[in-house]
Amino acid sequence: MFTPLSQVLVLLAGSVFMVTLARRLALPTTMAYLVVGLLLGPHAFAVLADSSGTRLLADLGVAFLLFTLGLEFSLPRMLAMRREVFGLGAAQVSLTAAVFAVLANLAGVPWLVAVVLGGAIAMSSTAILLQQLTERSELNRTHGRLAFAMLLFQDLAFVPFLALASALIGGEDQLHMSHGLLPVLGGMLAIVAVLAAGRWLLRPLFHVIAHSRLRELFTLTVLLVVLASAWVSHSAGLSFALGAFLAGMMLAETEYRHQIEAVIRPFRDLLLGLFFISVGMLLDLHVLVSPPELAAVMLLLASIVVLKALLATLVTRPFTDSSFKALRTGIVMSIGGEFGIALCTLLLQAKLLPAATGGPILIALVLSMVLSPVILNNNKRVARFLLAERGPVRTASEREESATHGIAERDHVILCGFGRVGQNIARVLESQGFEFIALDLDPARIRAARQAGDPVLFGDSSDEEMLGKAGIATASAVVISFSDPATAIGILHSVRRMRPELPVLVRTQDDARLSELRAAGATDVVPETFEASLMLVSHVLMLLHVPVSRVVRTLGEIRSNRYEVLRNVVGREDRSAADATLEHREALRSIVVPPGAWSIGRTLAEVRERGVEVAFTGIRRHGILGREPANDTILRDGDIVVIYGQPEELERAESVLLAG
Repeated sequence: MFTPLSQVLVLLAGSVFMVTLARRLALPTTMAYLVVGLLLGPHAFAVLADSSGTRLLADLGVAFLLFTLGLEFSLPRMLAMRREVFGLGAAQVSLTAAVFAVLANLAGVPWLVAVVLGGAIAMSSTAILLQQLTERSELNRTHGRLAFAMLLFQDLAFVPFLALASALIGGEDQLHMSHGLLPVLGGMLAIVAVLAAGRWLLRPLFHVIAHSRLRELFTLTVLLVVLASAWVSHSAGLSFALGAFLAGMMLAETEYRHQIEAVIRPFRDLLLGLFFISVGMLLDLHVLVSPPELAAVMLLLASIVVLKALLATLVTRPFTDSSFKALRTGIVMSIGGEFGIALCTLLLQAKLLPAATGGPILIALVLSMVLSPVILNNNKRVARFLLAERGPVRTASEREESATHGIAERDHVILCGFGRVGQNIARVLESQGFEFIALDLDPARIRAARQAGDPVLFGDSSDEEMLGKAGIATASAVVISFSDPATAIGILHSVRRMRPELPVLVRTQDDARLSELRAAGATDVVPETFEASLMLVSHVLMLLHVPVSRVVRTLGEIRSNRYEVLRNVVGREDRSAADATLEHREALRSIVVPPGAWSIGRTLAEVRERGVEVAFTGIRRHGILGREPANDTILRDGDIVVIYGQPEELERAESVLLAG
């Protein structure tokens, strides 16, 4: 008998081993967690028990995932997608549930039970699909966007199916219209409550919390918001995930979205791993020992996956411009889901569904989820094969990699860090005809920069292998834009081992470690506070009518003396850490214009007339980036609009582009 502590230790050890192995084999981490659940679950080594507490934590993992996804999908974006959510989503659930209900009825299942069973099979796993699509950078692609729309509607459609199942379990005498309407009305009220709280309460709340500068208070507030919104949704009969998604969607319109996402990510990843483990625990390997039962389950699995893919493809075709995209969407939606497992389990426990029929269906749904990484990782390859099409010689990602590799072989500048300072340097270099390659470790920043057409690589700037890929052998200079001196020193050591003579310019905030940076090999160090002081000095001297030549000579002497005259200053005793690390808040963002967006067919001038005050730095269309678009540029479906400005201005611009 395993004690709770020993269960946790075995679970952690198994997870660490399997995730490490999956990474070595280039497999998704989802597969590793599913295998851990399969091996440690009640049907194998029985280390873990399928308890209500485990299921609750797993559900919260899905809620955290949907909350972070909501931070990427603001309310204007959801309004722009309403046709896909309520049109495509309703068509997919209705058609799939109807077809499988008819097949179940032909197999001898009563009509109402068959309808619930059809609804169960129509559901797909929100957690697995979104995790896999995000890892593969496909969530903003056409098939990812359409799949997401269907998943949102499935969360809503689960309510009436659950109400029907509950009424059937309670007996035929309880099957009245009121019993079906009450959960739906409760769900609608919960959605309104979460949206209202997000609109009028969350932004003022986070404004107060952020100004307190207490990191733990900010983290506690984020957790409270996620769990409270999930609880409101669950209390009304909806899923934990839907309420959390709506709360995230409301916070997406605030300037705190990126910090909130960073705070919630560790909790999300841990609990989401537990969700995948709980799915693996459902699979009973003993059922698969008998050849006849194995054959029946495999036949059911193939039938469910193929039929779901076919039906989803049929309903998706009118919503997209190619059969290839529709088929990719269908393949993505072919797996089973946690809601479907819950409905099947209810029918089996109430003996409304014979064990001989429901058992294999339940195992087939679980197996489809276990095999989902294989299905999703090959959705493009399978779609090409079935349509007998040949894809482009190179994908967009491969074309970007090839262009970056070409720059690495020519004379260029390496930018270590692509934050505000790095991006400003890049824009000036571009304007003067110089090429650059940037290195950064922020995935969101990398994704936005690559969408904007910038040659940016994901990697550690102190890693010699990454510096080699960035073309340090042919680089004419390296600029380190990170404000942390310790990070800069690590990069300097790597650069000096590879190119001792290469000029390296280092940014730092003050002179605290100036001599150490120079000793590590910096050609020149630019302290921000000193340079800002020099700019002010130059303006003051000019206002005092000091000759320009004398001003330039004075600034040159101060720099040549290593800012010696500026170092004798009186410090502030109450200076907080936040003062030293405060960054400018302007940022670069890429916005995909989806079908149904307000801005389609309108010019940038019309967008600006709505009060948009950001800088439109580029528009990417069919993989081609146009810098500094003119005001008469007409926006089209699928354009990627690159904008720059303050967080509040960026949110306003996105809202206007999507919803007007």
